[in-house]
Amino acid sequence: MTAFETGTPSIRQIQKFIKEKTDVEVKIVTNDILSGQIRWQDPECICLASYENKQMILWRHAIVYIQPR
Repeated sequence: MTAFETGTPSIRQIQKFIKEKTDVEVKIVTNDILSGQIRWQDPECICLASYENKQMILWRHAIVYIQPR
């Protein structure tokens, strides 16, 4: 299992999005763009909740970018 490096800037930024309940846009490798709020993260995945509060798990290696809306 991959170690979770909580001191890295990307992990801290995602934690900030979670704490502040920031609406984000996530582009994945299929060129789809998903919107919602990140609920949690672990070393391999993030959980994105849509505006209908449907949660989906995204593997980190499938993510192209995450940006605030």
